[in-house]
Amino acid sequence: MPFQLMIGLRYVRSRRQIGQDNRFISFISGLSMAGIALGVAALIVVLSVMNGFQKELRSRILGVTSHIEVVGMDGALMDWQRVAAQALKVPQVLAAAPYVQGQVMLNGLNREAGEGPVMPGSGVRGAIIRGIDPQTENTVADFNTHMKYGALDSLQPGAYRIVLGSDLARALGVVVGDRVTVIAPEGVVTPAGVIPRIKSFEVSGVFEFGMYEYDSGLALIDLKDAQVLFRLGQTVTGVRLKVDDPFNAPQIARSIAPVLDEPAYLIDWSRKHANFFRAVQIEKRMMFLILFLIVAVAAFNIVSTLVMAVTDKRGDIAILRTLGASRGSIAMIFMVQGALIGLIGLGLGVAGGVALALNIETVVPAIERLFGIHFLSREVYFISDLPSDLQWDDVMTISITAFVLTLLATLYPSLRAARVQPAEALRHE
Repeated sequence: MPFQLMIGLRYVRSRRQIGQDNRFISFISGLSMAGIALGVAALIVVLSVMNGFQKELRSRILGVTSHIEVVGMDGALMDWQRVAAQALKVPQVLAAAPYVQGQVMLNGLNREAGEGPVMPGSGVRGAIIRGIDPQTENTVADFNTHMKYGALDSLQPGAYRIVLGSDLARALGVVVGDRVTVIAPEGVVTPAGVIPRIKSFEVSGVFEFGMYEYDSGLALIDLKDAQVLFRLGQTVTGVRLKVDDPFNAPQIARSIAPVLDEPAYLIDWSRKHANFFRAVQIEKRMMFLILFLIVAVAAFNIVSTLVMAVTDKRGDIAILRTLGASRGSIAMIFMVQGALIGLIGLGLGVAGGVALALNIETVVPAIERLFGIHFLSREVYFISDLPSDLQWDDVMTISITAFVLTLLATLYPSLRAARVQPAEALRHE
């Protein structure tokens, strides 16, 4: 073993039992290890949670929205069958489904006395209503796996049934089998004035995606019923497309545009929900920067630890120099000591951070039950659970960055130790 490594290990492992200065050096060294461990663990956990939010947000959005939407220039697509057939000629497009979409008011206080308990809620809500074809809709979205009550196939032309988001059904105070009144904003002009179009629908299902935006503001009806409600005839709002690679949707949308002979807008899911992902990405970067400062502060505590260690070991340094040790060897001894302090803290931080990141979906609910709190309210946040997606690339980046920072912190004390003059140091021994 090189003597620089041997002496550096000895300084780290030595149990100093005498002297207030030595005990204080050991205390500062322990604080440096703990600070690096906490900083690294916090970085790993926070980045894993942010990655989990991105992944969960992406999966939930793609479950209810389409990869690409072909929307008519004036909100109406005349010959949607031809548009769908042209889009399907692009090899990356897997499925197509028409839809009609508009904003309505829903009134759920239609239950007669004696027909069961009335659910709590104000009974009136604004919502987006989407007319779909249940058979083709299943090819572009994932409603079936998120149905809480009822089935999407219950939507039939002329039956006037409606499927609600779970929070919307709760706010309206209705359950499956109840009726809701749909009020369309475009009214009918009569001699007495403009009268809004009103139609009663039977609740045939409830879905729950876990995203408050959709669970509280989206309702589904049959495509034909929506065309009657909004007086669109045979036209639709647009066509929803599913592609083989959702992350390549912008490029696929650009390749679809030339094959369409009807003017239309092509909107991919990343543009439609760009604000969500941009906000998560900015928060991820800022959290990394803030928590990196914790690691930096802990790493620079090593500077004070080694400076005091150099002052305490001036006699040892002088003896080593008189025995023939070079200045580089002396500097290497204290670099080894600082690097070992950093490695121990780094190892503890990585182990603790990885363990917590892998079990955070168990730990956080336990804390919430213990203290009777809920960190992410469904009414405030799009995702009410705390997901985690540990990515080993992030762990590697954090580990390398923290270790390099630790090595940089050892440079000044090591160079100071190398400049110790043996005669000056031994004069006071």
